[in-house]
Amino acid sequence: MALSPEIEGIRAELEQRRRRTRASIAALAARPEIGSAQGFGKRIGDGTVEAISRITEIGVGESLESTLEHIERALARIGEGTYGVCESCGEPIQPARLRAMPDRTLCIDCAGVATRRPAPRRR
Repeated sequence: MALSPEIEGIRAELEQRRRRTRASIAALAARPEIGSAQGFGKRIGDGTVEAISRITEIGVGESLESTLEHIERALARIGEGTYGVCESCGEPIQPARLRAMPDRTLCIDCAGVATRRPAPRRR
C-alpha cells in the first residue's frame, strides 16, 4: 500500500526521532571511563552533585524510553495502515494533534482519560 506524501513525511520524521532517541539512550547507558566515577563520600554534601546528576539521568532515561515506545507504536500503526485513528475509541485523531505530536496514537479525549488517576483513598 502506498503512503500519502504527508504520512510518508511523518514516517521519515518518526524514524529520524527514533534514531536520535536510541542514540541518546545509548549515551546515557554507556559505562563511564575508568577513573572518572566519583564516590559519594562519607560526609553530608560529599557527592551531592553527582548523586543529583545521576538521579536526573535516570529520569531522562525513563522519559526517553517512553518516547521511544510512542515512536515505535506510531511507526507500527503507519505500517498497519491505522495511523491517525485513536487506538482507544477508533475515532480520527485531530490533524493538529498529529502535527504537534506525531508519535501519539490516542485522541486528545482518550489521552486525557488515560492520564487521569483516581485520588488515593483515605482510611
